[in-house]
Amino acid sequence: MRLLIIGAPGAGKGTQASAIASHYGVLAISTGDIFRANIKGGTELGKKVKAIMDAGDLVPDEVTDEIVVDRLGQPDAVGGFLLDGYPRNLHQVSALDTYLSGKGESLDAVISLEVDPELLTARLLKRAEIEGRSDDNEETIRNRMSVYSSQTEPLIDHYRQAGLLVPVDGVGEISEVHDRIVAALDARA
Repeated sequence: MRLLIIGAPGAGKGTQASAIASHYGVLAISTGDIFRANIKGGTELGKKVKAIMDAGDLVPDEVTDEIVVDRLGQPDAVGGFLLDGYPRNLHQVSALDTYLSGKGESLDAVISLEVDPELLTARLLKRAEIEGRSDDNEETIRNRMSVYSSQTEPLIDHYRQAGLLVPVDGVGEISEVHDRIVAALDARA
């Protein structure tokens, strides 16, 4: 199974991605986790990515595409995957489609977590208090929401037209949202 999970910052993608991937026996791949691991490790990529993320901007497509293609080419991704945080725009959709079609594969479904933007801002501010993440302050959060709206929301229309979109209400207890996702994906099968 090859899946994507999309939604605005704070919608619960990371929380749900690992549980959904585990449920279906596929690899969860988070571009954010890959970037944060590089930041923590002090790599050249990490230094570049930290400056970009601290400003609330997105990592350039070319860098992100290269990282994702490399990760999808590793042996543990052969049995399927759930991508979290990629693609974020139509350029990345095209890059992913080109990569998958070159392997004779395609996506099975795209989970779209739907949550009110004001609720998301409150969630992210709370997460910033708990985790002490430098990329979660109010100005940066509002910038990320704006970037998401302008660049990522068109993906929802694209995947809806392609018949791959699985919209799911992302509000509620983690287990409730998980159950909604599984029910929606199983209904497609």
